This record gives sequence, structure tokens and C-alpha cells, in this order.
Amino acid sequence: MAEEKLVITKKDKGIGWIIMNRPAALNALTLEMLDEVRNAVLTYDSDPEIGVIAITGTGRAWCTGLDLKALGQMEFKGGAVGPVIDNCGRALIDAIESASKVVIAAVNGWVFTGGLELLLCMDIIIASEDAQFGDTHCKFGIRPSWGMSQRLPRIIGINRARYHTFTAQNITAQQAWEYGLVCAVVTAQQLHEKVEEVAAMIMKNSREAIAANKALYNRGWQTTLREGLENVEYRQSFEISDTNERLAKFLK
Repeated sequence: MAEEKLVITKKDKGIGWIIMNRPAALNALTLEMLDEVRNAVLTYDSDPEIGVIAITGTGRAWCTGLDLKALGQMEFKGGAVGPVIDNCGRALIDAIESASKVVIAAVNGWVFTGGLELLLCMDIIIASEDAQFGDTHCKFGIRPSWGMSQRLPRIIGINRARYHTFTAQNITAQQAWEYGLVCAVVTAQQLHEKVEEVAAMIMKNSREAIAANKALYNRGWQTTLREGLENVEYRQSFEISDTNERLAKFLK
């Protein structure tokens, strides 16, 4: 019997699907998986047939973080997982944030710790009503090192972030929508269709303008408002070649 792929990729309706495929392990991440997802993001970002990238999982989970069992015996120093793992995780997050195309997370189930850190860098998050989000770093005596401490409070607010991190209590799909973590909550049966619907709306627009606006958002939110205006929005330049063509259609 052929060994199941850790990551499945497929193209459909202009969407490049990346499917994490370790359902028995709740899609817990190995170094190989991190590299495969990153390579798929880079491949789809350079593919002219693809307008949107979507990342989802098989089974009950989207991603439950690092698979510490698969990674073998690890010696944590200061609660950190170490540079080898961090380099792989951060490289994937950088690929997603640097991609010129919109990356949608189709959250089919549980998202914990390292999986949540990965989720926080997505451009758009659409969740099944079965989804649960949790930060269990404190539960296991581990510190975040893929951006959780900086991204989570910026997205859901510092007080909510503190509460869920310090208590290790899950965020339900409904809470995630109320917090602004996810853009929509649908039934499990509607998830794929909802991603296709959102992707179709995105792909009607200028790819170059989307790439420019994504870059501005990602660069700007890492600074203060004044720095973002002065050094990012006001001074950055981009190649957007279809502006006049699009405006001409509007002005007819």
C-alpha cells in the first residue's frame, strides 16, 4: 500500500489547495510537513493559473501544532523548541506573509498552539462551526517563538489574548468570530463552498493591486500608525499595470 502523503495539493477553480494530511495525528506538524507546505505556497504563488491559495486539513483538526513525539526527544531550554524547528516554522510563515496572493485558511476543526501561531499569519480565516482554537503553551511549559505573543493580541485584543493564553481555555468558533479572529463561520458541509465563494470574489479584482495592498497591510501593522503612514503607505511603490483598463470599464 502506498504511503499517504503528508501534504496533498490540488488546483481547482483558480484555487491552489494545500491540505495537511495526518488525520490520525490531528495534523500535528513535522519538519517535513513544514517544508512541504512552504514549498506548496511558493509553487502556487508563482503559478499564473492560481489566484488564491487555501490551506486546510483532513479529519478532525486543521493543525494541532508540533508533533513532539515525531520530532523525538527534545531538550527545551527556557521553554523554547530550538532553532532548527523555529527556522522551519518561521520560514513557512514568512512564505505565507510574503506571497503576492491571498492565503485563506479553511479551518475544518481544532487549531492548537503552533497551529494557532501558523493560523495567525493567514490573510483570511474561514472556520467551520466545529472549530476550536487554543493556546496551550503555558499548559506545557513552553514559550511561543513563531509570533503568537505579538500577533494574537493585535488581532483579538491584549486582554482576551492574556486570558486565553494564561488559562489555556479554548476559543470557540463563535467566539473567534466575535473577537475578529475569523471572517466567517459556516457548517462543515459549507466550508469548501464558502472558500470558493470568497476566492471567486477576490479573483475578480486586480492581482497586482491585491499584492500591493497585502504588502502594505503586512508591513504597516508591524509598526506604529505614524511609522506605517510615513514609511510604508506614503513611500512604497508597486507595479500595478491594469488600473487604467479597470477604471475605463467603470467609467463607461
